[in-house]
Amino acid sequence: METRRINFLDTSNPIEIQPELPPEKSRKWPIFLIVIAVLIVVGGVIKLMAKADAPDDPLAYDPITLEPKKPDGFISKITQMVFSREYRLKGYSDDRINILLLGIGGIGHDGPFLTDTIMIASLKPSTGEIATISIPRDLGVEIPGQGLNKINYAGAYGEAKESGTGGAFAAKIIEETFGLKIHYYARVDFKAFAEIIDELGGITINVEKSFTDEMYPTKNSGYETISFKTGAQTMNGATALKFVRSRHGNNGEGSDFARARRQQKAIFALKEKALTFSTLVNPIKINNIRKTLADNIATNLEFSDLMSFFKLMRELKVPNISTTVLDDSVNGYLQSAITDAGSFILLPKTGNFSEINNLIENIFAKTPIKTDDTPEQSKIALPPAKIEVQNGTWIAGLAARMGKRLEDKNFVITAVGNTEIKPMPTSGIYKINANAPFEVMQALQKELRIPIRQTLPDNITTTSTVDILVLLGEDMNE
Repeated sequence: METRRINFLDTSNPIEIQPELPPEKSRKWPIFLIVIAVLIVVGGVIKLMAKADAPDDPLAYDPITLEPKKPDGFISKITQMVFSREYRLKGYSDDRINILLLGIGGIGHDGPFLTDTIMIASLKPSTGEIATISIPRDLGVEIPGQGLNKINYAGAYGEAKESGTGGAFAAKIIEETFGLKIHYYARVDFKAFAEIIDELGGITINVEKSFTDEMYPTKNSGYETISFKTGAQTMNGATALKFVRSRHGNNGEGSDFARARRQQKAIFALKEKALTFSTLVNPIKINNIRKTLADNIATNLEFSDLMSFFKLMRELKVPNISTTVLDDSVNGYLQSAITDAGSFILLPKTGNFSEINNLIENIFAKTPIKTDDTPEQSKIALPPAKIEVQNGTWIAGLAARMGKRLEDKNFVITAVGNTEIKPMPTSGIYKINANAPFEVMQALQKELRIPIRQTLPDNITTTSTVDILVLLGEDMNE
């Protein structure tokens, strides 16, 4: 094969260079389209890797509409047009979004991670309904590795196993107990609750029943007296916290179930104020509050989720709210019991959670009611029986407070006093008159959560006409 050598220095025989012909027109468009397609695909992949149309940057939202701002640039607009899809909260496609709300004392309080408030809030986007289910903290549930235990211990147990996971662990236990998917959870301590309300400028709550609590806990294991009068009141954070935490109020407000109803009212008031408070419903403002309270709130809600919730909550109105409190009333789903260790606990009346789970699953089948129309607790219908209450502790006024509480529930209290010997280690309900109706003793057990005992302790005497003695010992939990 002949090899041709070219001397680039020899100018005697120049090389002819053929002019470059223009490409055919048919080749221009395929190349252009390929480039555009690649850019769109790359942009789309990046977009799909993030939450569709739900950025976590507060500056990316319009402060008026709370919608993500439209992108700038030709390629970005094409990418959004081709690949964007409206971001939906978890559970939206099933027409039910479940949020678990947990309230704890937080660092600086006794049992800082024991759950003080447990509430499931369910949202039905198609109808704008909200349903809340309050779960008593004394409800007995199975906790892996711990057996039967009070549900308020779940979060503390999870926190002890791994710091920062208490809220998620409590959500898992509630999912398993009630057969309900918990899409989001928020664990808030007392400090955050009060500060959020103060940021809103207070909330307005209609107090349906006036009450006084002479045993509201203060710092250093002290107590103070708090009172609330009937009617609409604007409360700051500290006052609202007292309203929802009070556990020893008179006039039927001394039970955990009454407290759960007050907590529901506060949540609804908070929701209404937040949506009408223009300064707060601002992405930057919300993000600043979230950062400030980051150490006091544990949640799996991303900032984009909060924005989606605010947009959704605008459509949900208070008259479309139904409330349920799991309790041990005559028509309730729970009954009181005593564990082998002697602790009070609440258990399903049917022996399992199937009936309660069915209630929760079909919660929107009920007719929604206004929270302000919740009827007062009916008094217990009881046969006549004279009851004496004796205080066997060093807690001043315990017998008087418990006697008043029982009177509010229609029990007949004929005597209140102190034991001759203090302290008495255990509480108990004792039959003094052989003809004392046992159903009254059972009702006392359910109300006070202390056991019925057979043998009266030594050195305990009662008035001659009494039928039943309620002895309050050091194990008494008001």
